[in-house]
Amino acid sequence: MAIRQAVIALALLGTTVGDPALAQQAPQLGGDISTGLAVPPEAPGGGIVLPQADRAPVLAEGPAPDMAGQTPAVEAPETAQPATPLPEILPPEMTPETTPAPRPGLAGAYDRAGAFLVNGGPAIWAIAALSVVTVALILWKAWRLVLAGAWSRRMSRRAVEAWEAGDAAAALSAIEGRKGLRSRLARAAMQARLGLSEDAAREETSRVARGLLASQGSALRALELISTIAPLLGLLGTVMGMIAAFQALQEAGSRADPSMLAGGIWEALLTTAAGMAVAIPASAALTWFEAVLDSLRNDLEDLSARIFVAELPGERRGGSLASLAAQ
Repeated sequence: MAIRQAVIALALLGTTVGDPALAQQAPQLGGDISTGLAVPPEAPGGGIVLPQADRAPVLAEGPAPDMAGQTPAVEAPETAQPATPLPEILPPEMTPETTPAPRPGLAGAYDRAGAFLVNGGPAIWAIAALSVVTVALILWKAWRLVLAGAWSRRMSRRAVEAWEAGDAAAALSAIEGRKGLRSRLARAAMQARLGLSEDAAREETSRVARGLLASQGSALRALELISTIAPLLGLLGTVMGMIAAFQALQEAGSRADPSMLAGGIWEALLTTAAGMAVAIPASAALTWFEAVLDSLRNDLEDLSARIFVAELPGERRGGSLASLAAQ
């Protein structure tokens, strides 16, 4: 209040310089300046509005002078800058957890496979072992069939056509040293027909045919077993996972979270999906291999029937039946 009264007094003294009539009415500085003097209203910006605004100088807005008469320096107003919003900092317990981005390429596939094995439980490890065995059996069986000439028919048919034409020597030479199943059976049937009686030759041919088919039937039982037990292992893992999920839900009591049950269910269903993923290719490969062996069996029966139905060739080109059978 004292500073404000001093400012008013200085303003009134300033007006007396230009108007002597006002100087006579101004109170003394040492007296009470508030007596008989109305306090002028304040301007909206913080200044003072005087009654004689048309003749009195307008005071600049700023700090008032102190009692010693020294006016502090007035700083120039700074240009208003837009306020920069501060980032919202959450406490540690409210900060959302961030999931790391998956790694690309083989590293990401390795991470996903590891998580799959961990979430699946013990049953998934047994199914994973069966998957490795299934792939190995399929590749091994396909390679065995290729080596056995399961899809090679040209030389055996040429030999049988020569036999039906009466040229036993040409028929035997056409399949000499061949490792295919059809060629081996045709050679065995021709030699049995030339050196044995008809009944004995038929028995010998049947024995050879059964042995050839049995040698190619290996690994089929293993694929059949895998295609049967893989879904059962997956179902077993699912049941065990469901039991664990409901146990956790029971222990939670009234604080049970539906997401807890949902998480346990989808993890348990992983084993069922894995079991089906192993059983489906195993069953498909088994069906394909059986179809190949059925086709091979039909071809062996056809070749042996044609050899026995054809007339037995006599001595051709200076040879004899005994010498042909000994080849």
